[in-house]
Amino acid sequence: MGIKENITGLQHIGIPTERFQTTVKFYESLGFCELLRTEVSEYHQPVSFLKNGSLIMEVYGCEKTSSEVGVIDHFALDVSDIDAAFEDIKEMGLGLQEDKIGFLPFWENGIRYFTAIGPNGEKVEFCQRL
Repeated sequence: MGIKENITGLQHIGIPTERFQTTVKFYESLGFCELLRTEVSEYHQPVSFLKNGSLIMEVYGCEKTSSEVGVIDHFALDVSDIDAAFEDIKEMGLGLQEDKIGFLPFWENGIRYFTAIGPNGEKVEFCQRL
């Protein structure tokens, strides 16, 4: 199975914010429902996953964000086999942000992920929910 067959869809769009609670309330006012609220303890960052239809937004607090219009930190793609996806991206010679697959304790059993850098500097995260 190659990377094209491994990707199963859009996982989420990541939006950093200096105004976490205001941002969560804004998306809730648009009909998004909060699926999960947690914290990345290493950085003391609050994280909220909000869903509307099939779209999931990951809103996370940070001290400083870019003030440029339209800044989205990353988008994430679901994969069925994170290990195979990581090897495929390495073999393709695409830029990797990490040298190994990471883990975050999100959702029931956590996620494994890694990030590739696209041709325009965009971050493309590959995720497998465990």
